[in-house]
Amino acid sequence: MDEVWTLSVGAAVGFVRLDNAIFCGGESVSDLRGDVKHALHMFVKNPGFTIAVVAALALGIGADTAIFSVVNTVLLKPLSYPEPDRIVQLLCTSPEGEGPCGSATKLHIWQEQTSVFQDVAAYDFSGKGMNLTSAIPEQVHGMHVTEQYFRVFGAPFALGRGFTPEEDRPHGGNVVVISSGLWKRKFGGDRNVVGKSISIANLPYTVVGVTGDFDTDPAADLWIPYQFDPNTSDQAHYFVAAARMKPGVTLSQVQAQLKLAAAEFNRKYPGINQRGGFDAQLLKDSVVSDVRSSLLVLIGAVSFVLLIACANVANLLMVRAAGRKREFAIRAAMGAGRARIIRQLLTESVLLALTGGLLGLVIGLTGVRALLAMSPGDIPRIGENGVAVGLDWRVALFTLGISLLTGILFGLIPALGASKPDLSSSMKESSKGSGGSLKTSKVRSLLVVSEVSLALVLLVGASLLIRTFVALRAVDPGFNSHNVLTLEMALNGPQFEKTAGVAQLVRLCRERLNATPGVVTAAATNSMPLLGGFGLPFTIVGRPNNGQPEGAGWMAVSPGFYGAFKIPILRGRDFTDNDTGGAQGVALINEAMAKHYWKNGENPVGQQIVIGHGVGPEFEEPARLIVGVVGDVRDGGLNRNPDPKMIVPLAQMTDGLTELNAKVAPIAWAIRTRGEPHQMAAVVSEQLRQASGGIPVAHVRSMDEVIVRSTARQDFNMLLLSIFGGSALILAAIGIYGLMAFSVQQRTQEIGIRMAMGADRGRITQMVVWQGMRLALAGVVIGVGAAFGLTRLVASLLYGVQKWDPIVFVSVPVILSAVALLAVWLPAQRASKLNPMEALRTE
Repeated sequence: MDEVWTLSVGAAVGFVRLDNAIFCGGESVSDLRGDVKHALHMFVKNPGFTIAVVAALALGIGADTAIFSVVNTVLLKPLSYPEPDRIVQLLCTSPEGEGPCGSATKLHIWQEQTSVFQDVAAYDFSGKGMNLTSAIPEQVHGMHVTEQYFRVFGAPFALGRGFTPEEDRPHGGNVVVISSGLWKRKFGGDRNVVGKSISIANLPYTVVGVTGDFDTDPAADLWIPYQFDPNTSDQAHYFVAAARMKPGVTLSQVQAQLKLAAAEFNRKYPGINQRGGFDAQLLKDSVVSDVRSSLLVLIGAVSFVLLIACANVANLLMVRAAGRKREFAIRAAMGAGRARIIRQLLTESVLLALTGGLLGLVIGLTGVRALLAMSPGDIPRIGENGVAVGLDWRVALFTLGISLLTGILFGLIPALGASKPDLSSSMKESSKGSGGSLKTSKVRSLLVVSEVSLALVLLVGASLLIRTFVALRAVDPGFNSHNVLTLEMALNGPQFEKTAGVAQLVRLCRERLNATPGVVTAAATNSMPLLGGFGLPFTIVGRPNNGQPEGAGWMAVSPGFYGAFKIPILRGRDFTDNDTGGAQGVALINEAMAKHYWKNGENPVGQQIVIGHGVGPEFEEPARLIVGVVGDVRDGGLNRNPDPKMIVPLAQMTDGLTELNAKVAPIAWAIRTRGEPHQMAAVVSEQLRQASGGIPVAHVRSMDEVIVRSTARQDFNMLLLSIFGGSALILAAIGIYGLMAFSVQQRTQEIGIRMAMGADRGRITQMVVWQGMRLALAGVVIGVGAAFGLTRLVASLLYGVQKWDPIVFVSVPVILSAVALLAVWLPAQRASKLNPMEALRTE
């Protein structure tokens, strides 16, 4: 039988063709293709409804896809090394916490743990600058590593090999391994490069290998062996270490073995840090440890946006299902069972979800790449400007799965309600008058309440992070960053292994820069504010220390440093050009150190401290005279209080410490300019190049940019939660408006009767507004309660604001209630303007 049934189901639905659908005894001979064809026909006939649903789903699924693509790249993708689950980061522990660190003596102890480790390697904290001194000098990212480094990380070699044990010992020769990128860019992919000599810091280095596709963190263009002395007693921490576990060895076995190794270390080197220990963590967990919690919070937040979108769509589908009651009644009368109707409605909802998911996938990936390009958030593993974030099978499967799940989730509720029609009443109703049962109305109201409560939780979280953003911007970093240009200069080569050589370079560069028009003052340091630093033990001469020295931050600066940053000298004097290597050793301390170690107003100026004793021969020096106290600088970040710090003149560092510093960190320049710093960048760079004999500079940026970058992750979290909160607010407002507009439509006759019986327009408006605001206020109350419980999840992301901040918990409900009031006011106004006679004639 090939009839085609055409049913008129009213203006709200249009004319629906049940193509090829013949019902016999409750069984349908139409297959899934028929359901899909019918669904597509319905979508075309109702373009406004289709666009509204797809847009809401694309927003929700797109936001989820965007965040998941970042989570996938950072947390889910395995590291690019072979068997990455066998690589662990070695940690130093203390009562204050734990973190990656390493000294030559600790490395030797770790390398002896052959029962659990296959290889152990040391490498620099970050890819420091090294100078390729060819015809055109260039600073590249270089790393010092031990010879086992390439085996720990499974580095492939396109040419040659890694380092041998002999090359990694003192006087093992100048050898270098270069990256595939540098080989192609600088040497044109010359396959005969192995064995050739290249110039690094004006010294010849023999290329012994070229790596293949080898992504490292930190990134590097070339590698040079550390060449540690196996008999050293050096205790300085200036690198990190990783190990490859033997096959079959577990992390817990490694941790147990490291406890024994720590006890052995403390027996071998008593008095260094008897409270310290060793630990290990999977390398992947170590890389993402400080970003994991914030990403999980963002995943939770974006899930709220998707739930709000689903609630909106479910409401739309329920309204649409109410307008199709006659269609479903006719279907049931012709023998269609409840399961058949549910299947048709679920087919429609899943198709809508898949369409929204496909559009959301495009929006999500495009949006997150654009967002990361503008605000990378200092997130590990995403690459420069988020280039590593993209589509792979995990992201595609996630988007497909969440699309199917949301399609079933928001489609099931209206499908269950619509699949049990009252045949008698449904056949008598027109589509306009089919408002749905009381139960359905309650479900729609519950969905709106859920939308409001979820939106409020998101808005509270976003507001707390906005308050954190404002608080961080109001923090005084302890220095004036405006009109300060910063640059880095790698000091490689034997001429900079002695303090006198570095001091002479700094003096010549400062003289040249200070004579440059547009420059106010210039200074050099080995530790720029907000960019990390060093720490050393110290003792105060004349005070007992019970064999355990105190610890504080340490840095070296040239004269003019505190003038360049306008950091005040609170007591005593600043360094001068007379504080040379041949003069008495002097030091400055910051206010935090003065308050901590010289209590009750005692003046530290004129007292002496011994810095670095017992760490290693490179650090041994006579006592230094404290000549001044300087203002505190938030070196650890704007969200951290200043720690005690010692400052020494660059010209008075020991030769051993100068040599060590040259290996692990570049020298940084701070130049205060009269105008915009970047306008002076080219001139300053050229003056430094000429004064230094051609040494290139890198990382040219203003200090304002350094401050912005220091809060990049907090800014990224704030931006995303603000976007999610704003989206939730809009979706919730649309949900309230849609529910009230539909309610007014269904109550048209009732409103007409009320007006005919004397109700004025004000009473009608009040009635509709109160109906909507009851739902909104219920959602606000529930949302406030939920927010009180959930804000603890973002507590670690906050600064300068309490997780239960009264300003946020008062202003957000007020704002959300105001938006809800606007959303219900519009339908209320429409209801108050109805013509009673026309309303009474409405079917």
